[in-house]
Amino acid sequence: MELLEKADEFVARKMSNMSTSDRVEASREAKALILSINEIYKETKDSNLMDVMKRVTEKKKKIEKRLNGVPLV
Repeated sequence: MELLEKADEFVARKMSNMSTSDRVEASREAKALILSINEIYKETKDSNLMDVMKRVTEKKKKIEKRLNGVPLV
């Protein structure tokens, strides 16, 4: 599936030396991938799709953590 290939490429992509706009774009791309995979998962209930979604979500959380910065206490 082309969607799974995009997801694997996204997870393997290096995230160092990214500008803020690159991070925002990557976060949006991750969200789109997750939602697309989820639509297929709803129909098929394939555990492989769930694993891919988890990996993309983990990468997305790391990107967003960097975007939001350290919260002030």
